[in-house]
Amino acid sequence: MATRTAVVAGTATAVSGRVQRRQANKWADQDQQQYEQQAPPPQQYAEPAPVAEAPDPIEKLKELGQLHEQGILTDEEFAAEKAKILNG
Repeated sequence: MATRTAVVAGTATAVSGRVQRRQANKWADQDQQQYEQQAPPPQQYAEPAPVAEAPDPIEKLKELGQLHEQGILTDEEFAAEKAKILNG
């Protein structure tokens, strides 16, 4: 009778251990799925904005000269803008 009780108890322990492992794996899978659903999407970085080239000072002076010749800029305005370009 003692042997029979030991066999039954051993079988019950083995079955119980297997059930516990299966439940633990199931819960781990559920936790992983919940984590993946709640995790924020990976950060996507935007391309940097293109850097605008600085205008060529010679070209700017030529444009100012044309505006001055056409009478659009006064002598004072032309001199002020020219100074900005040359000092800037």
